[in-house]
Amino acid sequence: MDRLLFLFATGLARGAIFALFALSLVLIWRAARIVNFAQGAMALVAAYIAFAVTGFTGSYWAGLAAGLIAGAAIGFGVERGLMRFAPHSSPLAGVIVAIGLVMVLQSLLGILFGAQYRPMRPPFDDSPIIVGGVPLLSPYDVFVLVVALVVMAGLALLFTRTSLGLQLRASAFAPEVSRVLGVRVNRMVTIGWMLSAAVAALAALLLVPTELGLNPHATDMLFVYAFAVAVVGGLDSPVGALVGGLVVGVAMTLVTGYLGATVAPIGVLVLLVAVLLLRPGGMFSLREARSA
Repeated sequence: MDRLLFLFATGLARGAIFALFALSLVLIWRAARIVNFAQGAMALVAAYIAFAVTGFTGSYWAGLAAGLIAGAAIGFGVERGLMRFAPHSSPLAGVIVAIGLVMVLQSLLGILFGAQYRPMRPPFDDSPIIVGGVPLLSPYDVFVLVVALVVMAGLALLFTRTSLGLQLRASAFAPEVSRVLGVRVNRMVTIGWMLSAAVAALAALLLVPTELGLNPHATDMLFVYAFAVAVVGGLDSPVGALVGGLVVGVAMTLVTGYLGATVAPIGVLVLLVAVLLLRPGGMFSLREARSA
């Protein structure tokens, strides 16, 4: 039972990171109707910038702020300088451009920084807290959960309680009507890319200290698992990203703890296939709401 509680608590923290990254994929899907396969590589560039700033200043918080700003700037640059010029006649064009961007960014990171892992220290202790003789969440896990919940609550307020959020939603679901009503749709798409890239950068920055460290492929598996989460929850559903992230994070941790790390990806694949067979739009798909 003690082991089960520890794995469950640890899975919640990991699931919160998956949920954040999946939410970034949902944001860009809602803004531009594209699955951005370059999201992991873009977040990794921001993480390297955060690593450099932390090393230069000696402050984790300065590096975190720099990483978030860099993530938003990268999202702005990719949308304005690359994706805006991709053909819109087929969604496959944007996917191909994104995959090409992944190869370019990862190659540049390998050339500039090498392939070795560079450790990033967490700002808080990562040793589990003992409660009643049972190891539970570490202070860093608590930090991750709090940050993830605050960001998700903030985005929920943005999209439901602000004029900017209303314009972002309108531009995503009815761009032509929004233009007629005076909404600057292209600007809203750019803001969507910036928000999405900043959230992805935050997820990468929260994950890297718990792994081996930074290297040019450090976010590959994060993207794979988060993409599975986004599909399971529904690419149109922020709530699905949250719930799906927590479910996948806990399931992966339990499978890894009891059956081994090599079995965890198979478990995620089984979950993904089951959801696609039973509910292809995802468990929290908004298709019906959108067609109403």
